Amino acid sequence: MGPYLAILSASARILLQYRAAALAGLATQLFFGFVMVQAYAAFYEAAAQPPPMSLSTVIGYVWLGQAMLGMFPWNVDPEIRSQIRTGGVVYELLRPVDLYGLWFARAVARRTAPTVLRALPLLVVATAFLGLPPPAGVDAFVAWLAATFCALILSAAITTLLSITLMWTLSGDGAMMLVVAVVVFFSGQAVPLPLFPQWLQPLLEALPFRGLIDIPFRLYLGHIPAAEAPALLAFQLVWAAAIVLGGRVLLAYGRRVLVAQGG
Repeated sequence: MGPYLAILSASARILLQYRAAALAGLATQLFFGFVMVQAYAAFYEAAAQPPPMSLSTVIGYVWLGQAMLGMFPWNVDPEIRSQIRTGGVVYELLRPVDLYGLWFARAVARRTAPTVLRALPLLVVATAFLGLPPPAGVDAFVAWLAATFCALILSAAITTLLSITLMWTLSGDGAMMLVVAVVVFFSGQAVPLPLFPQWLQPLLEALPFRGLIDIPFRLYLGHIPAAEAPALLAFQLVWAAAIVLGGRVLLAYGRRVLVAQGG
């Protein structure tokens, strides 16, 4: 465990250096969050029937989504991508550590450090001025923290799986764009999941992507009672374990067929 914690710590310290990028991202997320809030306000004003979530809850959902955007599995580690494209991955294979564990630790750092830089100031600003409500209670806050940790594990598992697929592609952009589109739609990042049609709800509840956004945010806002948190945390962790297992199987196969650049 020690080497992986050291890798996670070193990677996080490197990513925490990009403060200017975090500031630019904060401004961008505030802008897009404001646009989304205005769009939902217009939608609610024109609604013929009461939607399944109140406008204040949706506004909180939007701002939590903007604050935690960095934890979303948007991309893979550019260094891993470069190593696979150039053949430098062979050096990773020679290290006395598990390759999957190495990439997973880097994924955790990549999902955590940018989020910390952007989330804390955005949450403060959104709570003070932009309508983000406080947690529904102490139990809701604790449930949100636990669900956010499980979402981080799930996101890192998906990110690592995307990194492994680079062994079969030249750039990985196609697979990444496809996965991001699917995850954005089914996680609640584009539209809160309770606003989707009722006939689609069983599918949304069965897929793992709701564990990235929908479950933590609705626990925070009290839209899901904190008493349901244990079952939801188990849902997140079971899916994360399944994706980790699938990633390990795929990586084991990829190592057997991998041909490095140059022979």
